[in-house]
Amino acid sequence: MKRNKLRALTITALSVIALVSVLAGCGSNSKASNEKSESESAAAPAAEATDRPHVTVNVAINGGLSPLLLAKQKGWLEEELKPLNAEVSWSEFQSGPPLLESLASKRVDLSFLGDGATISGLSANLPFEIIGLVSDGKLANSIIVPKDKGVSKVEDLKGKSVAVAKGTTAHVFLLKVLEKHGLSDKDVNLIALQPEDALPAFETGKVDAWVTWDPYTTKETASGKATVIAGAEEGISAPVSAIARSEFAEKNPDLVTAFLKVYKQAIDWQNANTDEAVQIYADLKKIDAGVVKALLASSAPNLRVYTQEELDAQQKSAELLLSNGFIKNKVSFQDHVAFSYLEKLSQ
Repeated sequence: MKRNKLRALTITALSVIALVSVLAGCGSNSKASNEKSESESAAAPAAEATDRPHVTVNVAINGGLSPLLLAKQKGWLEEELKPLNAEVSWSEFQSGPPLLESLASKRVDLSFLGDGATISGLSANLPFEIIGLVSDGKLANSIIVPKDKGVSKVEDLKGKSVAVAKGTTAHVFLLKVLEKHGLSDKDVNLIALQPEDALPAFETGKVDAWVTWDPYTTKETASGKATVIAGAEEGISAPVSAIARSEFAEKNPDLVTAFLKVYKQAIDWQNANTDEAVQIYADLKKIDAGVVKALLASSAPNLRVYTQEELDAQQKSAELLLSNGFIKNKVSFQDHVAFSYLEKLSQ
């Protein structure tokens, strides 16, 4: 009887030990399972980033002292795009018309255009959309003349040779200034020259006037070689647009927003670190730091949505270019403006 009772107690003890072992094992498996689940969850964002197709973003810097130069120098855009499995390919252009050629062949995805190039591109049905306004352009353009040419006002340009990069914001500015002063492009001899060719032509006296933008205006006037006969006092808007190639933007809206975010970062940094920004621009563009400082003091880069007044100004420019025969097709400017990217950025 005692032997049977002892046997029963032994069996019970072994059963308890076995049960505890099983429960311990289950607990261990459960813990491992939970740790695995947490590990997988933590890895999910990284997996998502690497799973998305790799994209090369073609960004073009379009003349002048663009905050994009700062972003490129600091590597901010590369840093912003890396988690999105994207990299940057940079290019630089003197003006809008050659940039449009590259955009048409899909070698430019994101950039900026003055009013002339923007309207010309839209008239030619090039595949891009306007994603923001970076400047109203009222300080952008000037007509400069050599001091010894005897030209002191716009009316004196009649019959004179005027260098301008056709299809650019300077071209639109010239047409508007001539109209304001009772002249037209038929009253002057237009010489189509890109800035790098117009500069020596102007300095050697081969043209009587040059319609251009900074840094050329400030450099020529600061050196005492030229005077301005028409500029900011004319009150002519020349809006500069941020643009995105349509197919690229449709496939990669997050990359468009990332680009705008970095541009805004570059503006904010420039405003907070003016002296360092001046030195970077001076080194990159081989311009005297004093000239650069004057340029930055007179310019105010921005990033915002178009106002109705600015949309109307662009529409009037489009109508002027059409009436002058420079563009062939009518443009409804507002139809090509996408507000969604900046709206998303501000959220």
